Amino acid sequence: MKKLLIPFLLILLLFSLIACGAKTKENASSNNNESTSSDMITYQSENGPVEVPANPQRVVVLSTFAGNVLALDVPVVGVDSWSKGNPLYKLDGVEEVTDENLEKIIELEPDLIIGLSTMKNVDKLKEIAPVVTFTYGKLDYLTQHLEIGKLVNKEAEAKEWIEDFKQRAQESGEEIKAKIGEDATVTVIENFNKELYVFGDNWARGTEILYQEMKLNMPEKVKENALEAGFYSLSLEVLPEFVGDYLIVSKTEGTETSFMESETYKNIPAVKNNQVYVANAKEFYFNDPITLEHQLEFFTNSFLGK
Repeated sequence: MKKLLIPFLLILLLFSLIACGAKTKENASSNNNESTSSDMITYQSENGPVEVPANPQRVVVLSTFAGNVLALDVPVVGVDSWSKGNPLYKLDGVEEVTDENLEKIIELEPDLIIGLSTMKNVDKLKEIAPVVTFTYGKLDYLTQHLEIGKLVNKEAEAKEWIEDFKQRAQESGEEIKAKIGEDATVTVIENFNKELYVFGDNWARGTEILYQEMKLNMPEKVKENALEAGFYSLSLEVLPEFVGDYLIVSKTEGTETSFMESETYKNIPAVKNNQVYVANAKEFYFNDPITLEHQLEFFTNSFLGK
């Protein structure tokens, strides 16, 4: 009996080992599939689906959106010159690149490249890493941030910030209107390349906060010329026609600022009433969360003295 039992037990043990091995192999295969699927996600871009990293670690941003990526705590290794010059961004060790610096971008070994739909060499850049482009102004500024959140797999974080920011900006706007009056008007201008520009409600420089969230009033002349286009170039002679009760000057250091010393400028009622607030243009160029937080603080401090 014992002689029969021993072979039987050996057969059972053999089948057990085979089953365990198969299960282990199946689990390993399953784990590998999970790992693979979690490495990449499909982002529905304006040009169709793009496979992108689920957890990007080396992002190159070639225009406009560096602040959105940085605000979501995603590592950036290369940015455009405008972003590199923004003192609000922490970009130590981050390279300045353009859509024509292909060799430099290759050296950065990016796992994701983000830019505008107008940038050059898109096909060549796609050979380096997944590329996603956006058309500037196609989305409103907060929806744009939400899309960046989806792209880098941080939609929840983006949505949470958007909801909180809108509430804070609107509350600050109510306080400002209570102080300056419901009918008070605000103008935003900037000097750049010896030109003066006035802005509508969607071309950064804090305009999204002032006009969209705080619901402050835009002078009629600005509405007529800058609201649809986003900005409008004007001469010093007609500047007084565009300036409301309050004036925000996005000032570019190192460019022509003599207009502020002219009699035309000094005789504008907002200037004479000391209702002009001057901002650093380099900190006002964009409308990403880092810039928007700074702009909101600037406006709250300027209008309310906080």
